[in-house]
Amino acid sequence: MIDRYRWMRTSLALVLLSATLAFAAQADEQAPEGAPEAVVEDFHVALIGIMRDADELGFEGRCDRLTEAMGALFDIPFMAQKSVGRYWKTATAEERERLVGTFQRFSVSNYAGNFDSYDGESFETQGVVESTHGTKLVRTRLLVGNGEVVQLNYRLRPVDGHWKIIDVYLNGTVSELALRRSEYSSLIKREGFDSLLVALNEKIATLATAGAPADQSP
Repeated sequence: MIDRYRWMRTSLALVLLSATLAFAAQADEQAPEGAPEAVVEDFHVALIGIMRDADELGFEGRCDRLTEAMGALFDIPFMAQKSVGRYWKTATAEERERLVGTFQRFSVSNYAGNFDSYDGESFETQGVVESTHGTKLVRTRLLVGNGEVVQLNYRLRPVDGHWKIIDVYLNGTVSELALRRSEYSSLIKREGFDSLLVALNEKIATLATAGAPADQSP
C-alpha cells in the first residue's frame, strides 16, 4: 500500500534542487466571486469523501470524483503550462493539448493513489494572506489520525471571476509545482517533450496498479 503522506515528506529532500517559481498570474479585471478559502475547503471535503469511501470507490472511482472536483477548483491548464517552464513556448498546439490532458490525469491519479483510506483525518483552515501577482495563499493543516500534523498551503489566482488553486505548498513551504517544473524541464531537455508524457503515463499506471484491489490483476 502506498504511504499517502510519503510524497509530502520526501518532497523536502528535493526542495534544494528547485528554484523559486515565478508565477505570471495576472489578476482578472472581474473581481473573483466567493472566498479563496471556500475553494480549498471544498477540495478538502472532496478528499475526505473519497478517503471515507475509498474501498467502495476503488482507484477508478476515486479518480472520477477527483476529476470533477479538481476540474472545478484547480486551474489545470495554467499549472501544466508552468510545470514545463520555457518549453511551453516552443511546444506545438498538439503537444500543449496532450500535456494538459496528461498532467490532469497524473494530478488526479496522484491524489487518488495517496488518499486511499480513512483513519480519522481532518483539515483545518488557518487563514488567508495576500501573495504576489494578485494571488492569495490559504494556510491549512492536515490532522492525521496518529497525531501527525502536516502543513498544507494553497496558492490561488482569479480565473474568469472565480478563485482557482494553482499550487500546493507541502509542509507549508515546498512548492509542488516548482518541484515538478524542475523535474519536467530536466527531462524535456535530456530526452524531449514526448519523453515527459511517457514518464507521466508510466506514473499514472503505477498509481493505478498500486490502488487496485489485491485480487485484481495488474
